[in-house]
Amino acid sequence: MSRIAGSERDVAWWSARRQLVPVLTTLAAALLDSLPIVTQTPLVPDFAFLVLIAWRLLRPELWQAYAALPLGFFADLVAGHPLGQSMAIWTITFLAFDLIDLRVGWRDYWTDWLFASLAIAFHSAAAWYIGWIGGSRTDFMILMPQLVLSLFSFPLVARIVLGLDRWRLAR
Repeated sequence: MSRIAGSERDVAWWSARRQLVPVLTTLAAALLDSLPIVTQTPLVPDFAFLVLIAWRLLRPELWQAYAALPLGFFADLVAGHPLGQSMAIWTITFLAFDLIDLRVGWRDYWTDWLFASLAIAFHSAAAWYIGWIGGSRTDFMILMPQLVLSLFSFPLVARIVLGLDRWRLAR
């Protein structure tokens, strides 16, 4: 047994942890939609989307754009959205982040927050529009508290994802 690598079981555990932690945390955040939180106006942010973009901005090499499809499918099933809503919005967001990564040579905390804010605004507007097409005649201004809460909760979610990423990569 090598002291550098550890046992085969340890190496297999570290490899599985590196691959599964981002996926499982995104799926767990999607399961938060099943909690019995009742409000008259939308206030609760879409934590699955926040966790997804936090992972994507923190580790762009982790997922390809097509990884958003099965994650969005699971989020649609759990949250009760029209099937394909999160799949489409999340994939478009990943493609936009890929374009941003090609064009922007550097990123810091503030640019990540800017890109996340744009993605959150796009997510809210696209979800509202899909609902409007489906027959909901809700004014967009009703979504403003949820949008503002999502924008200001992103740094907290990104900090949690950063801690999970440190644990994921630790030996």
